[in-house]
Parts: sequence; C-alpha cells; structure tokens
Amino acid sequence: MRDTRESRLLLVLLIAIAFALITVDIRGGQDSPVDGARQAAATVFGPIENGVSSAVDPVGNAISAVRDSSTRHDRVAQLEHDNAALKAKLGSDDRNRSRLKQLDKMIKVAGEGQYGIKGAEVIAIGAAQGFSWTVTIDVGAHDGIKRDMTVLNGAGLVGRVTTVGPDTATVLLANDPDFTVGTRMESTDELGFASGQGDRPLRVELLNAKAKIKKGDRLVTFGSQADKPFVPGVPVGVVSRVDPSGGDLTRTIYVRPYVSFTKLDIVGVVVAAPKSDPRDTVLPPKPRPTPTPTVTVTVTPSANAPVDGQQQ
Repeated sequence: MRDTRESRLLLVLLIAIAFALITVDIRGGQDSPVDGARQAAATVFGPIENGVSSAVDPVGNAISAVRDSSTRHDRVAQLEHDNAALKAKLGSDDRNRSRLKQLDKMIKVAGEGQYGIKGAEVIAIGAAQGFSWTVTIDVGAHDGIKRDMTVLNGAGLVGRVTTVGPDTATVLLANDPDFTVGTRMESTDELGFASGQGDRPLRVELLNAKAKIKKGDRLVTFGSQADKPFVPGVPVGVVSRVDPSGGDLTRTIYVRPYVSFTKLDIVGVVVAAPKSDPRDTVLPPKPRPTPTPTVTVTVTPSANAPVDGQQQ
C-alpha cells in the first residue's frame, strides 16, 4: 500500500477502533461484549498457534518434555507407593482378620440390642498416667456424633463421648475415675452405680445393702433419661469380689469389665437408642463349667501272682 494521506487516515482509524475495543473489553470483565468473538477466534486460531509454537519454540518444547517426564515419574512413584501399600496390606492379614472379627462382634451386639451405631476407629489414646483415660476416634460432628453418646464395642461398654470436633471425637473410658454409670444386675434387677478405678476393677455401689450378690454375677447399663449419656442393656462386666455387708446404706462390689481398655481398636457410637430396653439379651452366653476329669485305676493281677489258698 502506498504511503498516501488516505492510507494514513485508514491506519489511524484502525488504531482508534482497536483501542476502543480494548477499552470495552477491559471494562466489561467477564461480561465483555467481545468475549464471544475472542472465544471464536481462539477456536479457529488456537490449533494453528499451537502448531506454530511447537515448530518455532524449542525451549517451550524442552520445558514440556521435562514437565511430561516429571508427570511420568510421579505416576511411577505413585504406582510404587500403591504396590508397597498393597504388599503391606497383604502382609497384615492377621490384623485385618482381627479387625473384621471385632467388627462382626460389634454388629452382633448392636443387632441384639437394637442400637443404631456409627462405626469408628481409635486413632489416639490418652496417657493412663495423666488426668483421664480417654481415646480419640475418627468420627465427629460431620458424621452425626454428639456429646454424651454411648460408645461400645463387641465386648460391651467402652465409655461416652465428651468432646466433638468436625471429624474426630473424644471418648471418656468407663475405667476413668471420673466416669459413673448406672447399672442393673442380671436377673435380680438390683440397681447401682459403677465408677472407674483405672487399671483396677470397677467399683459398684448397690442401692440395696442387703442384696444377695455372688462372684460371677453380671451387670448391664441401666440407661439414662432420654438415653443420654447411656442407653440401656449394654454389658458392663462380671462381679469379681463382694465386700461383706457392714450395715451401711449401700453395698460395695467390684466388677471386672468386659472391655479391655488398653486394646481398643474398632468401636461404635450409639447414634440411635433402642425403642425398648433390651434387658439382658445383649449379655454373652454364660460360660459352661468345665467338667473335672476323673481317673479310674484298675488293678490287673499278674500272671505269676499266687492263687487264693495257695502258697507262693
């Protein structure tokens, strides 16, 4: 094009239009009226630009190659990690079987008691030498967990929820000295209050000082008003010792809890109480007494032994 006055005017006009479009585009932001045209241009010219840049930009190609190489390395590393995790999982079959057994027992207890439970895993445990016996479980408010919910496992009463976070919760264990739960004796229905004593048996104060209790009798939770913090019928333990009645208003017994508080792994939080008291139905079957073997000695006379009435 020749450098004429008309060409100069045309160039100025095109530049003015370009600046006007740029101004409109910037002020329009995401609602820019030229956004559709820009997307259309990108659709048309994008592949061409990519092809040209690939041909004329060896530095860019090298960076892309390094980035792809890093991605492939990450994938290999992830595969190696997955394989290692799989090997670890296959190598811990015994632990998996143990956890499945715990889960099966807990589901059976929940079914017999008609408890609605939320399964959880113990992820931390408090120091027994500290101020309290507690554990942390991996469910929280996002899972429907609330304060003062009963916690159990396949053996019986574990404790109650005391603190709830978004994804975790703290459980005060039944053997904690600050823990108290109402109890009911199997069959006799004698009521009492059980308190934790750390690594010693639970201490139970029976309301009836003249209650007839013997070693081996069993207890369950009595339940609380509105089922908080305790639902009824959860197995507590077995009587291990009975203090002599000394004329007090209450009677003291000691109970070996069903739950081993130093071996907690899979637990369940009762999020829905039973419609009716399960009474003693959740208690495990009573152990059968082991028969005492008897030995019968039979004397067989020797072939050389003298016959009656004859001298040897």
